[in-house]
Amino acid sequence: MTLFEELTWRGLIYQTTHNELSERLDREQFMVYCGFDPSADSLHVGSLLPIIGLAHFQRHGHVPIAVVGGGTGLIGDPSGKTSERQLLSRDQIEVNLAGIRRQLDLFLRFDGENAAIMVNNADWLCDLQLIDFLRDIGKYFSVNAMLNKESVRQRLQDREHGISFTEFSYSLLQGYDFLYLYDHYGCRLQVGGSDQWGNIVTGMDLTRRLRDVETYGLTFPLVTKADGSKFGKSEKGNIWLDPDKTSPYQFYQFWINAADADIPKFMRYFTFWEPDHVADLERATTEIPEKRLAQRALAEEVTRMVHGDDATETAVRASQAMFGGDLSGLDDKTLEEIFSEVPSTNMLRSELSADKQLASVLVDCGLFNSKGEVRRLIQNGGLYLNNQRVESADMKLTENCLCSSHIAVIRKGKKNYHLLRFIDPEQPVTTMVP
Repeated sequence: MTLFEELTWRGLIYQTTHNELSERLDREQFMVYCGFDPSADSLHVGSLLPIIGLAHFQRHGHVPIAVVGGGTGLIGDPSGKTSERQLLSRDQIEVNLAGIRRQLDLFLRFDGENAAIMVNNADWLCDLQLIDFLRDIGKYFSVNAMLNKESVRQRLQDREHGISFTEFSYSLLQGYDFLYLYDHYGCRLQVGGSDQWGNIVTGMDLTRRLRDVETYGLTFPLVTKADGSKFGKSEKGNIWLDPDKTSPYQFYQFWINAADADIPKFMRYFTFWEPDHVADLERATTEIPEKRLAQRALAEEVTRMVHGDDATETAVRASQAMFGGDLSGLDDKTLEEIFSEVPSTNMLRSELSADKQLASVLVDCGLFNSKGEVRRLIQNGGLYLNNQRVESADMKLTENCLCSSHIAVIRKGKKNYHLLRFIDPEQPVTTMVP
C-alpha cells in the first residue's frame, strides 16, 4: 500500500486540507511536523496515535519533526480544556522534554536516512520581541476568526473560567511554529489530532501570506471507546508511557481489558500489523470471543513496543497470577497491583525466623479456625503457597516462603487469595479486608 492507502485503511485520516496530498506524498519527500505537549515528563497512551502516525510517515521515506512545545507549553493550549492549565516553569519543562525524547526514541529513528528531528519551540519563541511579533505576525491574525474557533468559543461561554489573553494568544505562537519550521527545515506538512485543525490551518495561512507557498495539513482522529468512556483513562487516572507512572503490568491490563467492539480499531491504530494478521484476529474475536486472543495479542504488542521484551513477559506472567500462574520473579509492587483487591495481613518480619509452622501462622491470621482445618485442606490438596501446592502440614514459615522481598501469597482452593506481608517492626501489624 502507499502511505495514504495505509493511513486510510488504518482509519488514521480524519481530515486533510488538499485532495492532492495523497499523490504528492508518493512523489515527494515531505518534512512532517507534529507537536507534543510537555505538561508532564511522560506522554500517555493518547499520544501514541500521533507518534505512530509519524512513524508511518518515516517508514514511507518522509522526515518526521517532533516539536515539543517548550515555548507554547509556557502558555498552554486551550483546546479541549474547560479551564486554564497551571503554567510550568522553564526548569520543569526541560525535565519533561527529556522524558518525552526517551519515549519518542521507541518509535522514531533519529539517525540514518530520513532521520527524525526533535526540536523545542522555546528555542525560537522565547527569543521573540513582543512589539516586533505583534507588528510582523499579529497583524495577519483576525480576532473575528479566532473567536469562532471551537476551543475559544466554548471558553467564552463559560462564565466561571473564561479564557485569558495568555491562552488566547496560543494559536498565534503555534501558527508561527509552522512558519519557522518552513523557513529552517522546509517543512510543508503539519499533522495532529483533529482538535488541532484550527491551529494547523492558522499556521498554513500565515505561511502562505508571508512566504507565498502552499503548505498542507492532516489530522488524525481523536480516539474514542465504543461505550463512550474516555480513552486512555483507568480508575487510577491516565495510562502513561513511563513505567514509573503506569507499571508495565497496569499498561498491559489496560489493553487486555479493551472491549471486543474496540479491538478492530485499536489493532489498526496502535500496531504496524499487516491487514491479513488483523483480519485473523478479528475473526477470532467473532468466533471465539471468550479466549480474548486479539486483546492478548494487542496487549503484548503495544506493551513490547513501549516497555520492551522483559517487562512484557513479566506483565504476561503477572496477568496469569490470579489463575494459578507462576509468581516467581514478580516484585512487591507488581504483586500489590495484581492482588490489590484481596484481603491481606501485615506481619512482623521476625515471624519468618520464629520457627513456626505455616499452619499455626494461618490460624493466627484468622484465615482458618484451627490447625486441624488447615491440615485437612492440605491433605485434600487445596492449600497453595505462591501458587505452589503445600504438601506437608508441618511446613515451617521461613524466608523461603516469600514470593518477593516482603510478600507471600496464600490461596485456598481455586480463587480465594490472601496476602501475607512481612514488614519491619516500626510498621503496624494489621489484617486488611477490602
